[in-house]
Amino acid sequence: MKVIGLAGWSGAGKTTLLTRVIPLFRQQGLRVSVIKHAHHKFDVDVPGKDSWRHREAGAEEVLVSSGNRWALMHELRGAPEPRLPELLKKMSRVDLVVVEGYKAEPHRKIEVHRASNGKPFLFPDDPGIVGIASDAAVETRLPVAHLDDIPAIATLMRRSAVTIEELLAMSTVEG
Repeated sequence: MKVIGLAGWSGAGKTTLLTRVIPLFRQQGLRVSVIKHAHHKFDVDVPGKDSWRHREAGAEEVLVSSGNRWALMHELRGAPEPRLPELLKKMSRVDLVVVEGYKAEPHRKIEVHRASNGKPFLFPDDPGIVGIASDAAVETRLPVAHLDDIPAIATLMRRSAVTIEELLAMSTVEG
């Protein structure tokens, strides 16, 4: 299982890019999963539904299953947020896990940058950034692909991905 991240400021287009690159990976025969970091209180459940009521009542975990999918929600209840390596250990094995967000974690990332966002590039200050997907010209020695060049970005992501074992070793050294 390999891991690569997409990092960038809010509004840069990380999710949009990911929804464009995943179908290409699938056409290439890869099984892909995603870990997305949320910066605020979020909910994948609908208030008032049974699973929501179970969590609100104090359940540590609620697993919801149907004929189409299952989801496991785990409440931290004041415990610290798990770091990326711990979350990766909980994932089912696939060919590639794409991590959206987690800018502060020490993993390899492709920076997603949109000029109209008005934000600076992250790569000068983040040694984990190994490539850039942008709609702006950028002077760097890192590989760069245009935001609309999905095949080039997919290739960059695949070439830059590391095994989960390599990521765990990086996290031990830097974390």
